[in-house]
Amino acid sequence: MSSYNLVTILGPTACGKTSLAVALAHRLQTAVISADSRQVYRSMDLGTGKDLGEYMYQGSEVPYRLIDIVDAGYKYNVFEYQRDFLKAFVELRAQGQLPVMCGGTGMYLESVLRGYRLVEVPENKELREALADKSLEELTTMLSGYKQLHNTTDVDTCKRAIRAIEIEEYYRVNDVNVREFPEIKSLTIGLDVSRELRRERITRRLHERLAEGMVDEVRGILASGVAPEDLIYYGLEYKYLTLYVIGELTYDEMVSQLEIAIHQFAKRQMTYFRGMERRGVPIHWLDASLSTEEKVEAIVRMINDKE
Repeated sequence: MSSYNLVTILGPTACGKTSLAVALAHRLQTAVISADSRQVYRSMDLGTGKDLGEYMYQGSEVPYRLIDIVDAGYKYNVFEYQRDFLKAFVELRAQGQLPVMCGGTGMYLESVLRGYRLVEVPENKELREALADKSLEELTTMLSGYKQLHNTTDVDTCKRAIRAIEIEEYYRVNDVNVREFPEIKSLTIGLDVSRELRRERITRRLHERLAEGMVDEVRGILASGVAPEDLIYYGLEYKYLTLYVIGELTYDEMVSQLEIAIHQFAKRQMTYFRGMERRGVPIHWLDASLSTEEKVEAIVRMINDKE
């Protein structure tokens, strides 16, 4: 009987996390708990890479949690993620299951794996006004001066950077040890993909999603009443596609700038995961180029080898 009560699958974008997590969850007869800061949003499908079709495995549906739980335009945060994760985790454990957490949002993952005691951080209007005229570069430099409780991999707009500073400042001056947190014993698996293969997969996936209608997805979200600045807040695909739809970028400029931004994002993700290791989260790295079956077998052996 394994002493692990969670398996975590993490890695940079386009490394094959979801397909592995689904195959493993099918093998373990459990559910996948998503740890992705954008997949929580309904209607934001292609741009977030939900790939919900992947949750069908060998003819059966693998259950998932924390996908499509809030409306586009809402600003979901790590406090809410940890709360919602704990609810799903406790329910699955009560059913005797070994949940599989899967994602690439470093702060969401680390908040669980290191048991951060989080509080809900209110808006600080004075701080926001003071930071309103600063550039993204200036804000990022300011953020680097804190203890890095925030997931800096997602900070690619001024609004997100200001919110990150707001959170860090609140934690700096307030006692945050308020939420009870169960002991998490996770077998944490990282998918190690070469820089060349990662870049190839990112480029291919971006063009596939554009062909599948990612621009129309953004048009539809905007038509539903979500303000452009609220969609730009989510960064990456939603930032650049919105700028294209509202006429601030040409199509070619959008594709070029977005591709560069995703490559940079994946690099920041890997930097964050290495930082998690330095902060005490043991990660067992598996070669992403192995077959799904080989990776599942390797993980199952690690689960069973634990005394």
